[in-house]
Amino acid sequence: MLEVKDLACLKGDRLLFRGLTMSVDSGRLLRVAGPNGVGKTSLLRILCGLAMPEYGEVRWKGADIRKERDDFHRELLYLGHAAALNDMLTPLENLRFACTASGMPVDDRACIEALERIGLGAQLDLPARVLSQGQRRRVGLARLFLSASRTLWVLDEPFTALDVLAVADLASTLSAHCEAGGIVMLTTHQDAPFENPPSVLDLAEVAC
Repeated sequence: MLEVKDLACLKGDRLLFRGLTMSVDSGRLLRVAGPNGVGKTSLLRILCGLAMPEYGEVRWKGADIRKERDDFHRELLYLGHAAALNDMLTPLENLRFACTASGMPVDDRACIEALERIGLGAQLDLPARVLSQGQRRRVGLARLFLSASRTLWVLDEPFTALDVLAVADLASTLSAHCEAGGIVMLTTHQDAPFENPPSVLDLAEVAC
């Protein structure tokens, strides 16, 4: 379970939101909503321990994530809205490196299967610099197919630059992760064909 208690977020000299308290149980798909600038990405980064709240706390399985950082990160997959790729490396090399860097080494066969599943089978050996924005996004999303052991998935705009078929496949993957007992938290401006609509957290309700 992910728990948030009395969370507040300050960006620069502006308080974006405050008083956010919630809990997210296993099996739940939660969409973080709200107008631009309300702090959706900032919230996701705080929930992952990548940014500090102005005050409040985030707990994972009852423990403060700042005190149990290593244990928490072993169960976390975070994908930001920008694909963090090395332009000189291929999709296969980028995926292998990302998995290893996050403490989840995988073999080439598993990486290739993940990239083929997300529609990059023909781009395996191309340098990332020649990929389209949608293809670059898919390289990052391929990690989802290798991360079933990570309970908590936190995704910032995962459907951006994907075609209709890729959106449908990704929605199915996220739903399946929740059905297996995982937790998915995401932001999105797109309607995705989830079998069961996600719960919604509207940050506008706690915006300053």
